[in-house]
Amino acid sequence: MIKAIVSGHSRGLGAALADEFLARGIAVLGLARHANPALAARHPGLLQEAVLDLADPAALAAWLEGPALRDWLADAGTALLVNNAGTLQPMGPPALQDPAAVARAVALNVAAPLMLSAALCAAAPAPCIRRVLHVSSGAARKPYPGWSVYCATKAALDHHARAVAADDVAGLRICSLAPGVLDTGMQAEIRATPLARFPLRDRFAEMQRSGGLVAPAEAAMHLVDYLLDDGFGAEPVADLRELTG
Repeated sequence: MIKAIVSGHSRGLGAALADEFLARGIAVLGLARHANPALAARHPGLLQEAVLDLADPAALAAWLEGPALRDWLADAGTALLVNNAGTLQPMGPPALQDPAAVARAVALNVAAPLMLSAALCAAAPAPCIRRVLHVSSGAARKPYPGWSVYCATKAALDHHARAVAADDVAGLRICSLAPGVLDTGMQAEIRATPLARFPLRDRFAEMQRSGGLVAPAEAAMHLVDYLLDDGFGAEPVADLRELTG
């Protein structure tokens, strides 16, 4: 049996990913601050949810120490983890960044994915196949003014994937994958950001006006195809646009 864990499944790409898995008959464990009742109604019996603040490492650690994850994975032959939850905030040069917001971003964008990856590898029963996908960004590989925290945290996921791949653990594959520029709430957040905090705001606004954003459902379909493909993890860092042509 294939089972998938999706962080941030309550909206945006995470909701689209969970919906795509569920539509294929793959049971999903969704982790987010809010439940997704519409998703649960569309796929009765296939979605399990844990309401967690993934930016709170102590709360996440306490949940991981409990039996929920291990119990849910007990009958899995293949366990998939998609580390999707993340935040752009704080944006702006360092002097405009709230230190508490920096800590929260690092906890959500880096600590939570690494904690969940470790927990999945420990909890999945042998000889369960384990696949981990970090939702990365082009910002991990190219610096953007105003995005120093976001760029750094996404780059951390890329290098985590490289290092885990170097461990060469049997039955474990990992990839940090940039999905392209998606039409999500995060893009709306970018377009609403003052230029003083993100000088490239108008470039992203023009992408939206010209139809250059990809629908989350389309990206989710390709992403799940790749996650299930035999070639998944051949490269620990990849771009979905290159994989789909």
